Amino acid sequence: MKPKLFLYAFVAALGGLLFGFDTAVISGTTEMIVRRFSMTEAELGWAVSSALVGCIVGAIAIGHPGDIYGRRRMLFVTAALFLVSAVWTGAARSYTELVLARILGGIGVGGASVMAPLYISEISPPRIRGRLVSMMQLAIVTGIVTAFFSNYLLANLGPESWRYMFWAGAIPAAAFFCLLFSVCQSPRWLVKVGRADEALTVLRTVDPEEDTDQVLNDIRQSLAHEEHTAGMNLFRMPYLRLILIGVVVAAFNQLTGINLVMYYAPRIFTSAGFAEGSALLQTVAVGGSLLLFTMVGMALIDTVGRKRLLMIGALGMPACLGLVAWGLIQRIQGGFLLFSMIGFVMFFCTAQGVVIWVILSEMFPNRIRARAMAIGSFAVWVVNAIITFLFPVMARKLGTGQVFAFHALTTFLSFFFFWKYLVETKGRSLEEIEDLVLGAAPEGTIR
Repeated sequence: MKPKLFLYAFVAALGGLLFGFDTAVISGTTEMIVRRFSMTEAELGWAVSSALVGCIVGAIAIGHPGDIYGRRRMLFVTAALFLVSAVWTGAARSYTELVLARILGGIGVGGASVMAPLYISEISPPRIRGRLVSMMQLAIVTGIVTAFFSNYLLANLGPESWRYMFWAGAIPAAAFFCLLFSVCQSPRWLVKVGRADEALTVLRTVDPEEDTDQVLNDIRQSLAHEEHTAGMNLFRMPYLRLILIGVVVAAFNQLTGINLVMYYAPRIFTSAGFAEGSALLQTVAVGGSLLLFTMVGMALIDTVGRKRLLMIGALGMPACLGLVAWGLIQRIQGGFLLFSMIGFVMFFCTAQGVVIWVILSEMFPNRIRARAMAIGSFAVWVVNAIITFLFPVMARKLGTGQVFAFHALTTFLSFFFFWKYLVETKGRSLEEIEDLVLGAAPEGTIR
């Protein structure tokens, strides 16, 4: 891999690290902020899920500016939002301030969830695009693990420890903002805005072994009708079918229940009878498994393929979620719950975790990619917000184990959807995938 290509992908993926940190840091603060602001269960659900409302806004709003101003400039905007949110959240003097600061950070997360994988997919050669885009997921879980670990280290600083937990996010946010000055614009965006000479220079820089003139010509052809389709209705055929598939794939990603583990892991372990300190330590162990198995998934995605990994995960995750549900219902102590949770994390990270952002960045034609991916990311955050908001209330009314049993069922159902509706995109250029999904090339699906 060329050093500059790796650098560009690495820096963009740092948006994922902040994405992971910003969404997971709340998990270690829940007990303290409940006491500090005298929250009810519903208010806690809103405090946690309010950031996800920001994610929805950021994801759906960033696509059009990303087409106008470029992926790189929008990443600068997300970095600034991360930085301001981290400082403000830690300094919050009221429940309302806390919520508003988290919404602001959520806008940054939602924007980064669209722009970072989009940027990486557009600078990456087909043969390694899966691994490079999945760097986004590696960065996300690195951010999650960092948040879990920093929460554990800062937990003993007194009743205001939660402030330091949030402030810790300002450090990577500032680093991300500064490092963005070292990356180039997306070559596909440069062609789109009439700067083909610059695009050719970027292509030669990131992958000189490719026939860059042919790559540039492919990009031009795929964007040839851009002027005529700028006002196209995404919700008409042939694009409607792709949009709907992307939305359902995104929804199933969240219906696994993975983000309940990210946001509420200490409370989940506490509900099973673990002490608060032990629950934080077990959360760190879950975070470590996230990181390990994400690297396994990255090693597999360009060999096993996207679709097959999703189908394997859709069988393995329900089995482990069923064990988690049973362990919570029976309040089984010892390592049973932890190992069942780690099994779930293993299947998620090697399948849904690494595939979701890759497949959403690949499956849409060039001329609608930014807007369509924004819709897919929007679906991720809407479902995430609903599940996250409802969890404290539903766990109290039905039981935490019953909630995880529901997610086991929905995850199992996803197997049949992936089998029927997804095509394999492994090893294909974005232009080849466009022909494939629009019916201009043999399907080549995995059955």
